[in-house]
Amino acid sequence: MTGRPPDDDEDDAAVVRQSLERPEVFALLYDRHAADIHRYAARRLGDGAADDITADTFLTAFRIRARFDTTRDSARPWLYGIAANLIGKQRRKEVRGLRALARTGRDPVAESWVERVDSRVTAQAAQAALAGAVAALSGGDRHVLLLVAWADLSYQEVADALSIPIGTVRSRLNRARRKVRTALGDDPTRVTDVAEATIHG
Repeated sequence: MTGRPPDDDEDDAAVVRQSLERPEVFALLYDRHAADIHRYAARRLGDGAADDITADTFLTAFRIRARFDTTRDSARPWLYGIAANLIGKQRRKEVRGLRALARTGRDPVAESWVERVDSRVTAQAAQAALAGAVAALSGGDRHVLLLVAWADLSYQEVADALSIPIGTVRSRLNRARRKVRTALGDDPTRVTDVAEATIHG
């Protein structure tokens, strides 16, 4: 195993195991997952910060790869957990951006909030209301909500990513969804595609 490159169809755990002896192999994890991590970070902090978050996520993962649980086939939850922790360190920046969007309806990250919005004026109001609601969430609740809504992780994967019990994932998600629904109100025309994705599922 030490003399051959990993096959593309080998799971992430096999790649991590091989990288312990052959560090260059770890690049395959980057090839597989960097685009998703970057997209998630960009939605939360903007494109500029996403470059740094993505690089730091993989540098951190490389440094601590010996601690990866190789009984898990996929490294996605692990990588998203590292990214969420790094994003959490920039919580003020994220909340500032969300509040700017809530206040004005315009922000450099705004396009990532509503990807398929129609021309209704109400869409911008829903976007602002959603941003305000997400900004008001605690860091833990926001991590859970956005890992489900934007990273498309299962409850178990979120639990693995954040090293919390699955029951905590459920309670944080229920609390976050309830707050978002309250902020958006009952008018269905105020709920954009991204709001639907965020509050349902």
